[in-house]
Amino acid sequence: MKLKRRRKLVTYLNILDQPIQFNPFVFSRKFILWALLGLFGGIIASVYWIVLEFLTHQLSFFEGWLVIPTMAICGLLAGLVIHFIGDPGEIHLIVNNIRFNKGRLDPKNNPSMVLSSLLCIASGGSLGPEAPLVQVTGSTGTWLGKLFRLKGEELRSMSIAGMASGFTALFGAPLGGSLFSLEILHHKHAVEYYKAIIPAFVASSFSYIIFALIVHLGIGPTWNLPSYEMQDKFDFAYAILFAISATFVGWLFIFCTKFFKSAFGKLQAPIYVKTTIGGIALGIIVFYLPITRYFGHHEISELLVRDYSVSLLIAILAFKIIAIAITVTSGWRGGFIIPLFFCGATLGLIIHQFLPSISLSLTIVSCMAAINACVTRTPMSTTILLATLTGFTYFIPILFASLTGYFLAPRIPFISSQMENIDE
Repeated sequence: MKLKRRRKLVTYLNILDQPIQFNPFVFSRKFILWALLGLFGGIIASVYWIVLEFLTHQLSFFEGWLVIPTMAICGLLAGLVIHFIGDPGEIHLIVNNIRFNKGRLDPKNNPSMVLSSLLCIASGGSLGPEAPLVQVTGSTGTWLGKLFRLKGEELRSMSIAGMASGFTALFGAPLGGSLFSLEILHHKHAVEYYKAIIPAFVASSFSYIIFALIVHLGIGPTWNLPSYEMQDKFDFAYAILFAISATFVGWLFIFCTKFFKSAFGKLQAPIYVKTTIGGIALGIIVFYLPITRYFGHHEISELLVRDYSVSLLIAILAFKIIAIAITVTSGWRGGFIIPLFFCGATLGLIIHQFLPSISLSLTIVSCMAAINACVTRTPMSTTILLATLTGFTYFIPILFASLTGYFLAPRIPFISSQMENIDE
């Protein structure tokens, strides 16, 4: 026994005598670049959010019938910005550049994207700030990578890490934002660019800290749903059932968007004419249904606390889908993730009117997860994002709903860049 103790003591002393060694990533050049990118992303997102909140507050005074000329004028101004400064493109272009342009996102599109998106989102368009933030922070990653002469996958990873920092700042979910920036780039059933996952995590974490300090972001969930306790094993079946309903709505949104895209495509007119027409149409919808104004960040909370009738909820859902489709196809700039969550929450409230015995939280979260996974094809990150945003701590029902929406999605994806891989 004494001999064994002496051997253990010698072993412990040898371990303590060795110098402390960290993971090679810690304090390395790459780690510092990822952290620096996250700091830049947090500052950029904070400034964008503060300006957006200010403009939204100023334009919110135009209510009633005044909302129609307000949105028309903002649509015209956004169209003029795009016409004279340049077309920044949409999420399709971002995904294409990451996949087929060696991961480069061109910063020259940033002024047009920032100005046009601020006008579109602040005036009440049904698109959110995620696409502008992703474009700007992603191109910042490209710029920083080129500055330090990175090439190949290292440069692509910097662009993806920049995108992740933008997603994280908006959603307040470093893990979900990182996975979303990777998962939205996939094709068919393959998630690509897994090498960028650590850079994305690091940049997202630093971006989250900076954004939280500047904007005073809360740590808790964004949307407060009623507490949920799993009472029955059939809750998973209910989640799948609700997800099937939400997937049907996702299909409606995709075909509605294709219809308006075809309609605006046949209109042989400059972009500012299309954005003006889109602004008038959106203004009319908002005039009759004010809750359809804006992208849904605050409006989801309003949906949850107010007592709407079934017929009014159905009208809100139908016209919100139309509003998002018009916003996307008429040249307005922004992202459609949170607006899709709004549609899912509305559908969940409708279903709960007919099945009041089933948990409202389960119904709403299942619908939100399925419709977003159906359109964006991001089941993993959607699950984590919704758990963070809603405080719904049971991952498995959300995952079941997300996978249902993913596997029942149309064969041709909404984001065309997610189709089968081609030689790069």
